[in-house]
Amino acid sequence: MNSVSVPAWQKSSKCANGNCVEVARVDGDTYLIRDSKRPDSPALSFTVEEWTAFVEGVQAGEFRF
Repeated sequence: MNSVSVPAWQKSSKCANGNCVEVARVDGDTYLIRDSKRPDSPALSFTVEEWTAFVEGVQAGEFRF
């Protein structure tokens, strides 16, 4: 039987109003993303490579908010 990791959801320290994106790393090689306003909705799943590319893109200023 396979064990399933329970996600330890984390919000950004810059999340002021509670309506934020939450991230959890599970099983060592998968990142989950969810909307904190809808925690029961399905989470998006990303590989380590996808998550690393996203973080590097944010740090390089590739996304405008």
